Amino acid sequence: MKARLGGYPIVVLICAVLIALVGFGSRQSFGMFLRPVTEAIGLGEDVRAMSFATGLQALIYGLAAPIVGGIADRWGPVRVIVISSLIYAAGLYGMANATSAGELVFNIGLLTGIGSAGVAMPLLLSIVSRVATDKHRTLWLACVVSGSTAGQMLIVPLSHRLITTIGWSQAAVVLTALVTVILPLAIGIAYAAGPATSSRGHQSLADALLEARSHRGFWLLTTGFFVCGFQVQFINNHLENYLSATAVGGAMAATAIALIGLFNMIGTQIAGVLGGRYRKKQLLAYLYIGRSLLFLAFFLLPVSRLSVIAFACGVGLLWLATVPLTSGIVAQVFGTRYMATLYGLVFLSHQLGSFSSVYLAGVIRSSTGSYDLAWWLIIAAGFVAAVLHWPIDERPVPRLAAEQRQAPA
Repeated sequence: MKARLGGYPIVVLICAVLIALVGFGSRQSFGMFLRPVTEAIGLGEDVRAMSFATGLQALIYGLAAPIVGGIADRWGPVRVIVISSLIYAAGLYGMANATSAGELVFNIGLLTGIGSAGVAMPLLLSIVSRVATDKHRTLWLACVVSGSTAGQMLIVPLSHRLITTIGWSQAAVVLTALVTVILPLAIGIAYAAGPATSSRGHQSLADALLEARSHRGFWLLTTGFFVCGFQVQFINNHLENYLSATAVGGAMAATAIALIGLFNMIGTQIAGVLGGRYRKKQLLAYLYIGRSLLFLAFFLLPVSRLSVIAFACGVGLLWLATVPLTSGIVAQVFGTRYMATLYGLVFLSHQLGSFSSVYLAGVIRSSTGSYDLAWWLIIAAGFVAAVLHWPIDERPVPRLAAEQRQAPA
């Protein structure tokens, strides 16, 4: 493999997994800061400002993903990762010193949104997809996703522990220091990947975008992925506040999110294996249906420590198992040359869903005093997503099919 790819693919995979762990784990911790930050800046129980800031972060994170993907596809990913990690760290440090809603929006919404986009799934998955063989690609993509949820499992409880012991501001400083670890990992990718991540091929970026735009399956996949973000970010950002009004208390949310991360590591690996054997679009449809049924059961049943644990374990198996399957379809249909850009566009839809649910749920909670309507919305959305995936054509586009026929064995 080294001779064919010109580098050390397994080292690239390890570095990408660790970057995903730090980047995703720290980003998923913002839900733990919702109440303490809101109270610290004098807003009492009005969580709309912090909800807007984290929702805006998700939106900018998504908007920036195809842009940084296009830059990386043209000039290489390592520079993008290095610069983005520094911007991300600056945003976290700014949050640690924020004293007003405006500062929260600037640092959390803008800076961490832009910075985290450059160390996020679209770019990391595109790097790994280029160094992986066709046979193992979906499984390797699943490994990166598992790394991200390992970060969720480890860093979210750490953040909650730090907030309760040294305060939210110092906890944010610790996260800032943690993000700087991404810098040497990016350098590791540069040395290990060799020429595998450099631009190659005759298709231009404009042609790739036109090709995707005219493919109905690309639009269905993109619309369906909106629901993924709509569902998971509601849980990440509002579960703590939802549980704080129940007998189990908000602290149970950190345990739940850690369990989701643990079981997602299992679920994504299962999805990676199954995605190499069965039709990815059908697996995605079943995943969205399964999620909605679990959400429905948790919402309707009495909340207890046992129900929270069971919910977290069940949902964890389906949590981000959508990502290797969704990105796998993009690579399978369009190839890997512009995957950072194309999957970045699909991922943008995911983040639009994230922004919608995070902010909308905050508005619903502040306006009605409960999250009931928000739960019904995310439950219904899952069934819609399942329907959208069935008509997707997973066959390579004619241009890619011709390239594959001409490629040497």
